[in-house]
Amino acid sequence: MSTSQDKPRKRIHLAAHFPGVNNTTVWSDPEAGSHIEFSSFAHFARTAERAKFDFLFLAEGLRLREQGGLIYDLDVVGRPDTFTVLTALAAVTEHLGLTGTINSTFNEPYEVARQFATLDHLSGGRAAWNVVTSWDAFTGENFRRGGFLAQEDRYSRAKEFLSTANELFDSWHGDEIVADQESGTFLRDAKAGAFAHQGRHFDIKGRFNVPRSPQGRPVVFQAGDSEEGREFAAADADAIFSRYATLEEGRAFYTDVKRRLARYGRTPDQLLILPAATFVLGDTDAEAEELSREVRRQQVSGATAIRHLEFVWNRDLSGYDPDGPLPDIDPDLGEHTIARGRAQVRMYRDPLATAREWRERAAANKWSIRDLVIETGNRQAFVGSPATVAETIDRFVQADASDGFILVPHLTPGGLDTFADTVVPLLQERGVFRTEYEGTTLRDHLGLAHPDAGSAADRAAS
Repeated sequence: MSTSQDKPRKRIHLAAHFPGVNNTTVWSDPEAGSHIEFSSFAHFARTAERAKFDFLFLAEGLRLREQGGLIYDLDVVGRPDTFTVLTALAAVTEHLGLTGTINSTFNEPYEVARQFATLDHLSGGRAAWNVVTSWDAFTGENFRRGGFLAQEDRYSRAKEFLSTANELFDSWHGDEIVADQESGTFLRDAKAGAFAHQGRHFDIKGRFNVPRSPQGRPVVFQAGDSEEGREFAAADADAIFSRYATLEEGRAFYTDVKRRLARYGRTPDQLLILPAATFVLGDTDAEAEELSREVRRQQVSGATAIRHLEFVWNRDLSGYDPDGPLPDIDPDLGEHTIARGRAQVRMYRDPLATAREWRERAAANKWSIRDLVIETGNRQAFVGSPATVAETIDRFVQADASDGFILVPHLTPGGLDTFADTVVPLLQERGVFRTEYEGTTLRDHLGLAHPDAGSAADRAAS
């Protein structure tokens, strides 16, 4: 019988999320920089590459969020175009994977496939696509169709979107270009790039005009935690983000998603599970804990606390004192949502029950509104000295709570620097993280096979 000591130690995957479309960022900190200027993106990417991370990840913001009809300016608003930023970063990095969120609800397969194939060529095989859907008509107002789809239709469209994009990627097999100057022959196969897709959501036919890229297809990420999202990831994704920060929750999610792979003819190593993780480092654990409390209070100002409470109450609470008690009125259960464009409002399925729970906890602990939001909000996943954080990350991965982590610093662009300089060397000393890149593509970094579209000989034989 094998024991835990017989199990080989897993290699840890690390990535970095450029913070922006969230309120973990402390943009008001004196050390914070721009979220728009290219120098910020370049600094962040170079730090991640210096630390030998697998990839950099960019989220996507397609509309400025609003609350009470006003632009929500308490966290970072806006986002430069994902493809433009990643393409620019390809020119200032050599190994780092370049992952971007691109929406399957508003875009079309041909244009997205063309953009990712181009990025993969320009980066030498480092492109990855986080496939997401959009749940609200508010964001969809920026687009021609309005954009709103029911959840089952969103995932149906996303699955067909991805399969259609894969047909386009695979319309080139990689051996068609001869470019024989003496004979004047450029293509071995005159039908290169030909495609035809007819389905519920897409009916397209033509020629894909980007030859097969170094990875064949970009690495595919998925972020949904619903039943549909987990199945989508098990069937089609190379990696899935996880929002579970505790060891127990992480192991439960890991086990659930990995066991789904077999029904799609896949093995557990063909899907990586990578939770997002914030962190606070100090010279000692006590110093890090104190700094963590300071960071949380920076992240949750009085105004932010009131806005967060409005997610649940669905009312204008601007007249309440953030340092005072919670409202004694109940949430408004009407159809109108006071916070628009924010996914957090969907976390509270039963606002009345949430309000009762929060009132009880606040009363028992003598918490103000701001205290409650700080205590119930997302906490830093890793807090401690570099040695403590390195040990904790390793323990999570070896216990199958994840395959690694996507780190989200609270400062841009320098928030990753200390982690790269102090924690990464300790993980390398443990033998669980690379000291040099061992391949050239993102699939190499992640230990994923390159998809094979077949050779000319295979096609002729068929």
